[in-house]
Amino acid sequence: MPIVAQWEAGRVRPVQCAAMIASPAIPAAQLRLSVAPMMDWTDSHCRVFHRLLAPHARLYSEMVHANAVVLGDRARLLAMDPCEHPVALQLGGSEPALLAQAARIGADWGYDEINLNCGCPSDRVQAGRFGACLMREPQLVADSVAAMIAACNVPVTVKCRLGVDDDHEWQHFVRFIDTIADAGCQTFVVHARNAWLQGLSPKENREVPPLRYDWAYRLKRERPQLQVIVNGGIADAEEASAHLAHVEGAMLGRAAYHTPYLLHALDVRWFGGELQARAGLLRAYRPYVEAQLGRGVSLKHITRHLLGLFAGQPGGRAFRQVLSEGAHKPGADWTLVERALAVTEREPYFS
Repeated sequence: MPIVAQWEAGRVRPVQCAAMIASPAIPAAQLRLSVAPMMDWTDSHCRVFHRLLAPHARLYSEMVHANAVVLGDRARLLAMDPCEHPVALQLGGSEPALLAQAARIGADWGYDEINLNCGCPSDRVQAGRFGACLMREPQLVADSVAAMIAACNVPVTVKCRLGVDDDHEWQHFVRFIDTIADAGCQTFVVHARNAWLQGLSPKENREVPPLRYDWAYRLKRERPQLQVIVNGGIADAEEASAHLAHVEGAMLGRAAYHTPYLLHALDVRWFGGELQARAGLLRAYRPYVEAQLGRGVSLKHITRHLLGLFAGQPGGRAFRQVLSEGAHKPGADWTLVERALAVTEREPYFS
């Protein structure tokens, strides 16, 4: 019998309930293209930039531990610009009551979705008993998801791997999914490789375990009522587009960050419109940048997300160099961005 959350005296108390509460479904169009939650990268500055590039993409925050949401500096941890919608908050944790509190706070803060991280393999995450190690505890994840669903009115979703370490059994994977689906979750983001909890770094965990997209495809075939988004190793527009023949969506990670113009190309390809020049897209970011500078934000915290915009283009390396070398200096402002753009337009640059 699934556990749901009952709010009482400002706290969440797990109680047994005879009827499972289903999480709301996400509109199909919002699932097609998304950007993965990435620690130290997908902060609000990054997400605003990605929104300019891809108006239809679903964006995700960095992972935030539930305890930090409940007890920490929410203005910093949950910072979000209104233009980011639709945007999801990814939570880490394994205590149903705490996750329920954090989910309600995130929804009240304005996030459109609360996602539970069951895929991160780092040592820090394992020590806290959350992330990929939760794939070994499907009932705990189900209890957490049920409590989160009962605590908020936005979709609650799960991001997971195929398994952990040398567990390559399809039945183990689908049992994990079914247990959580029975708790009311309808939407799963599947990073289509195993997580190795010992012996591989987080970077190696994104590259070494083999990709098995067919498991995500099979999940959709055998559980057509579920919404399935595939993630992991998607490097270009052709790969991303191929996935849409099998599942609801493709979630890009490092390719979106290192070559962000790919997001714009996919948005135009899948949703219509005309390709815009990189320089024009970047100049549309100026009002946001200047507003942030006016609040005391250092330019370097914003421009670090722009470095790959001209990757593979004439002047791309020089663009990156101008921003990297100048954004940390006192008084750096939008004029530095224009100097970087001038390099890509083959105008002379003088230091």
